[in-house]
Amino acid sequence: MRLRLYCDLYVSEHWQEKKLKIVKKLRRGRLQPQVYVLALSQGMQNHLEFYSSAFLKQHFYDDSDVFVVGIADGREECLMMTEQIADKVYRETGGADLRNYILERQSEYEKTGR
Repeated sequence: MRLRLYCDLYVSEHWQEKKLKIVKKLRRGRLQPQVYVLALSQGMQNHLEFYSSAFLKQHFYDDSDVFVVGIADGREECLMMTEQIADKVYRETGGADLRNYILERQSEYEKTGR
């Protein structure tokens, strides 16, 4: 699995202090069933999807790129994060194209070399 992190990674308040440790374990494929991942959808028909990080242990993800937008403490936190992102995108763009907003922000970040 190739894991990419969003430049403005959303992290649950509960996980703020453990953020680096969680990311390191995600990259190593360590089991963390209590950690939920908010990621860009693999398919183009959806913007975001979320699931327990334990799902990343499935062989489906062995050769996949996963673009992580947020790390949450459970399903409810993922729903709240999604709502925060949608609200931010709407306020800044007047639209609801979360996928393009996130990809454009990431592209700008990578261009500046931060």
